[in-house]
Amino acid sequence: MIPTIRWKGRCVYMIDQRKLPHKVQWFVCKTYQDVIKGISHMVIRGAPAIGVAAAMGLALGAESIKTRSYHAFKEAFLAIAEEMLKARPTAVNLKWAVDKMTRRVEEMSTSPVKDIQQALKTESEKILKDDIEINRLIGKNGLKLIPKGASILTHCNAGALATGGYGTALGVIRAAHEAGKKITILADETRPWLQGLRLTSFELMREGIPVYVIADNAAGFFMKGKRVDLVVTGADRIAANGDVANKIGTYQVAVLAKENKIPFYVAAPLSTIDRTIKTGEGIPVEQRDPKEISFIGKKEIGPHGVNALNPAFDITPAKYITAIITEHGVIQKPYGKAIKRLFSLA
Repeated sequence: MIPTIRWKGRCVYMIDQRKLPHKVQWFVCKTYQDVIKGISHMVIRGAPAIGVAAAMGLALGAESIKTRSYHAFKEAFLAIAEEMLKARPTAVNLKWAVDKMTRRVEEMSTSPVKDIQQALKTESEKILKDDIEINRLIGKNGLKLIPKGASILTHCNAGALATGGYGTALGVIRAAHEAGKKITILADETRPWLQGLRLTSFELMREGIPVYVIADNAAGFFMKGKRVDLVVTGADRIAANGDVANKIGTYQVAVLAKENKIPFYVAAPLSTIDRTIKTGEGIPVEQRDPKEISFIGKKEIGPHGVNALNPAFDITPAKYITAIITEHGVIQKPYGKAIKRLFSLA
């Protein structure tokens, strides 16, 4: 697996996912502003990966603060944290990482600033390491849900590229492949950024996992034709009642799965569950540049000046979700009670 993001010296390196699959190119972040640009401009994407990037960006920003005063340092750090929070609004892992790094600063109020700066870099490295281990646990926990010889449909990219490594939805798929279950994957192309076509197929082909890319509007055809045994996706935010925000198009896949009596699973770490939001109605949905719809890359494919609407995510109500796979186990309805129990065990 290609590492999604890493420290190299005093810089943060992230795979530029806009260039994949045809070019493996590193986007070098020398400042926290570079990290914000990387997140907001889709150099790096996927909720867990955004969380890791935010932590590293804050550590990078902390190193740039030139003061020996804790109070002056904290004030400058909190200003950087506010900027980081605005990079992308839907993925809750970004806020989770910012809160975690901020707490680290507050815990070290009596320490020299240079020690705090080093501790923040160490914390960001731990967040990356922990994310990879969490993804492997998600894969292990989801393994029992995958029958031998299953045909699995997935939407967007919830693989190593969307996380610190290994993946959430693709973590479950990887675990099934490693267990010799002889699975086959149908990957929605996932307009408008084509993460399924460009990234999911790229990851799976590199590891020898059979994959077929299908057009987003072909999912119903394959479901009705008994060509899909289950669906597994990732998530960008999960509300306290189990409603899920994920890449635009997930909702329609979930509705089709229920109509065709196909299990629909969501794989996500606890850091993606936002218990401060009661239902999916409270999850902010990012509205992106309309040109992402009317252009592919730099080529305009629609009539010049055509209007377009471009929500990046949609909300799948909990009633369509068969189970949520986490690092602490698999939960089912009623999700409100199950999520509370899950956090009590964490």
